[in-house]
Amino acid sequence: MPNDDFAADADAIAAAVRDAPGVSDLHGGVQGEIALLLPGRRIPGLRLGDAACEVHVAVEWDADIPRTAAAIRAAVAPLAGGRPVIVTVEDVDEPWQAD
Repeated sequence: MPNDDFAADADAIAAAVRDAPGVSDLHGGVQGEIALLLPGRRIPGLRLGDAACEVHVAVEWDADIPRTAAAIRAAVAPLAGGRPVIVTVEDVDEPWQAD
């Protein structure tokens, strides 16, 4: 069972991803299968294993995807405990959904 520090680290990673330029939100996959399970809740679009930190996102319509992925890696790397940060773009917002 994850401890409170693990949950706080996961919340910090999720917040850093959401704050990265070009990111709409974390994305849990087509059926919501990508998620970090914590006691009483889950964080969709995030997996933290011993070997890697996996981040799955939806991006804004006009996002520069390589630049967005680099921004996510840069924001998450200091929080990932030395794990490589793997970024997967799961979806791109439709233009009418963009702010």
